[in-house]
Amino acid sequence: MAQPFVHLHCHSHYSLLDGASTFERLLEKCQASGMNALALTDHGNLYGALEFYRKATEAGIKPILGMEAYIAPASRFARDGGDEGESSYHLTLLAKDARGFKNLIQLSSKAFLEGFYRKPRIDRELLSQFHEGLICLSGCVSGEFSRTLLRGGDPEMRLSEAMEIAAWFQKLFGERYFIEIMNNGLEVQRMALEGAVEVSRRLSIPPVATSDSHYVNQDDADAQDMLLCVNTGRFRTDVNRMRMEGNQFHLRTPEEMYAALADFSDAVARSQQIADQVDIELELGKRHFPSFPVPPAETADDFLRRLCLECRPPRRPTTSCGACAWRDSTSDTQATCNTVPAASFPARSWTASTASWRSSASSVSRTTF
Repeated sequence: MAQPFVHLHCHSHYSLLDGASTFERLLEKCQASGMNALALTDHGNLYGALEFYRKATEAGIKPILGMEAYIAPASRFARDGGDEGESSYHLTLLAKDARGFKNLIQLSSKAFLEGFYRKPRIDRELLSQFHEGLICLSGCVSGEFSRTLLRGGDPEMRLSEAMEIAAWFQKLFGERYFIEIMNNGLEVQRMALEGAVEVSRRLSIPPVATSDSHYVNQDDADAQDMLLCVNTGRFRTDVNRMRMEGNQFHLRTPEEMYAALADFSDAVARSQQIADQVDIELELGKRHFPSFPVPPAETADDFLRRLCLECRPPRRPTTSCGACAWRDSTSDTQATCNTVPAASFPARSWTASTASWRSSASSVSRTTF
């Protein structure tokens, strides 16, 4: 029987032009290695979450839905950062339950709609608002916590600043916050590991071992490096370019993880304990429409029809010669409304989106078609 370990930091091909792993190959490797769960933590998005959930469930592997989020250094609305590295930090977020998954959706959506600057970013304000049901790991060496530990200057001052960062997340997430440690054979990880373990000891925050998997097997490293070159517009022969050194960012077996972090076997085993806490059951194959209150004197279909007629824009002529008369859009609106009950879509859900732009009906009515 395999030693207890679960990958809690894993990228798929939905980490666009960065991850080189398909779900099928990831799950096959998990089965072959005796791992009973797997987390999906693609860069800043949940594109593959539902597909991964279905395929992992079918394969008998517990799916852990997550995201490697991009965190703005200050406000997500700020656009004054330097290069990509200065405009966002990395943070690993995992949904512990259905509520956590809904909060992940909120965070991912707002990252694109409100915080996008080079990358889809969230900030501490959003984390404070949507942290319930989420497990938080401090992140890789590109996280705020690790970057602080790796910064030059007085070692004790760096450690103190890193402790302040960890304490903020510990206060927010409580026992759902963990210090993430890695060893993919990089010197920068070794340097961050020393400080991370010390912060873990001083603040009594348990460490957990991850492997930042970007491809399935070691011989996939070249393919992943080619993806990075396409991503960054560089040649593989370029010296100064983004690259993942070595071939250790594969989906390691439990035995490989215990060997790589031999002095931290408790942190390796803790990944299984965290995975065991996750309990997500998504109701798929069913429409989940929002509910919207309907006036007591009307049916949902009648209310939808009235909202559409009130908000409908008139159609105007496309020429200025005056030969074309205005065409009233009433008949078209009526025909559209008739398709809703005929298609068995609940009109109650449609009224929500209709009412949301009702207040702008006056400006819409002036639109030229």
